Amino acid sequence: MEINISINVNEAIRYMGYREQPPAPQMEMIESCRRELVKAITPAWVYRAFNIEECDDGIKLAGTKLIFKGEDIRRHLSGCRRCILLCATASSKADELIRRKEAEDITLGYMTDCLASAAVEAVCDEAEKEIYEKLTGCWFTWRFSPGYGDFPLDIQPMIIETLNAQKRAGVACTDSLLLTPRKSVTAVIGVSDEPIEKGRRGCAICKMAGRCEFRKRGIHCGS
Repeated sequence: MEINISINVNEAIRYMGYREQPPAPQMEMIESCRRELVKAITPAWVYRAFNIEECDDGIKLAGTKLIFKGEDIRRHLSGCRRCILLCATASSKADELIRRKEAEDITLGYMTDCLASAAVEAVCDEAEKEIYEKLTGCWFTWRFSPGYGDFPLDIQPMIIETLNAQKRAGVACTDSLLLTPRKSVTAVIGVSDEPIEKGRRGCAICKMAGRCEFRKRGIHCGS
């Protein structure tokens, strides 16, 4: 099935470190990279729903060996009796294009890398739309990934294994807990049978926190 995604260019521009829209020549370069990226990638995702329950060690997923540890993920799933495990990727084609662009021009490589980061978020958005359509009458939290807050990265290999993501989406996890292809994401979405408060994502779990121009100016991006 062909999947068409719409990359949030403004999000990619934030990743690039711009405080405002870049000048026209840079915008033309960004748009050229975006068009190439959209043509090149083959997005994919896989997900499964699990019943969950609290235990002494954290949040246990029924029928698996997975136990989510950390207060942040516990709060994230508060009020939920189920969760969705999601793995999504912009595919190895994104990595290949980034490498080609870096060899051509370091600036083009950087722009493509940031656009690919925005692309995988767009892939996750498409996966969520599919989930919402299948689980009608439910309420959902936003996506929460290993590495956010105190949710440890070392859960990644078990998520990949539980979802059989290497076979079903072409995503693997290295010994250093990095996902391959690089522009891939694992995430947890809480599912409730009644309305729940999603809460704000906040700076503490944002991947841009260490180099965010908004924070340097004492303001927030609104995420």
